[in-house]
Amino acid sequence: MFKTGDLFEPNLHSTAEVVVNQGGTWSGKTYTILQALFAKLADDKRAVATVCGQDIPNLKAGAIRDANEIYHNSPELQRLIKSYNKSDHTFTFHNGCVMEFKSYDSPQDAKSGKRKYLFVNEANGIPYGVFEELYMRSEQSFIDYNPNAEFWVHEQLLGKPNVEQLISYHIHNPFVRPQQREKIEALKQKDEELWKVYARGLTGKIEGLVLRDWHLATTGIPAGAKYLGTGLDFGFTNDPTTAVDLYLGAGELWADEVLYETGLTNTDIAERLRRVTARPAGTRWDIIADSAEPKSITDLQRLRLSVEPAQKGPDSVRAGLDLLHRYRLNVTVGSVNLRKELSNYKWKVDRLSGKATNEPVDAFNHCIDALRYVALNRLPKATDRRKSAPASLIN
Repeated sequence: MFKTGDLFEPNLHSTAEVVVNQGGTWSGKTYTILQALFAKLADDKRAVATVCGQDIPNLKAGAIRDANEIYHNSPELQRLIKSYNKSDHTFTFHNGCVMEFKSYDSPQDAKSGKRKYLFVNEANGIPYGVFEELYMRSEQSFIDYNPNAEFWVHEQLLGKPNVEQLISYHIHNPFVRPQQREKIEALKQKDEELWKVYARGLTGKIEGLVLRDWHLATTGIPAGAKYLGTGLDFGFTNDPTTAVDLYLGAGELWADEVLYETGLTNTDIAERLRRVTARPAGTRWDIIADSAEPKSITDLQRLRLSVEPAQKGPDSVRAGLDLLHRYRLNVTVGSVNLRKELSNYKWKVDRLSGKATNEPVDAFNHCIDALRYVALNRLPKATDRRKSAPASLIN
């Protein structure tokens, strides 16, 4: 039915009550668990599989996208599935089985419904109380996560009877491109701890995060916030092109990710940005882009977009971060990739002393670079703070 990697058989045939998939990036754990659940439902009757995520935007960017890819790549699975409801994010099989994708606001919310199979996706973003309520109403549970640091899986599950742990990394996924493997392994030269987590799937301890004062903006951008501009960081094959809107309101910053995609030409970028509709009515694009790409900036200008280069200097990375540090940063729920970067973007550690340096690791920074560009061009510099910063920020 599927082209599968090394994790498929262990997940499909596990008899454990809880199957914990701890893995690095590109290990294929989410994709494989979904394949196993599709296979289980295909051989069952009227069974329910619930895929639980931190929120619907996270699920749409990950598990739901993977599930749709699995479905569209398997003619046999298409014959077995009666329908897919895009609004409810539900696959319904001809045999009466259902795969549903849900998020839960609280343990109380998670008490509704029972299921045969539970899949808790990116479990380190979900409270233990929510998992506990779902687990008690499920026959078999699957869990996956990147092991940035120990959390409730390590404290409450691992080592217990009927809990099986599968540790994986990119070597277990035969479909990863060689260039991507090289990029993952290159983390070792940048930061040993990040390499340990993302290249080997081992439990780490991500300390020294660069931007700690950020918060989830569950209600979106406030009506009175002023649009400062859209940061644009160019990528192509291995790195994504990213765009992030930045707003200033009541002395706080509000960020909204609007683009995160690989393989885009400059024409594609212009088309994608024009397609974005979740912006204040009548707001024109005011794009601040990576000044290291003058040809791309010129191309976008010729495509009738308002684009200017970000200010560059001998220490523009640190200067942009210093500006962002002066504000509380609020990040929209839909900014899935920006949120992941903020949870992993850290200061370099000196290998001899073991102490953090003043230079960030060049990883997990594509959306953050886009934020920096707007900060450098639109936020008042430290020397201008008393004159132009919002009154609420002046000590």
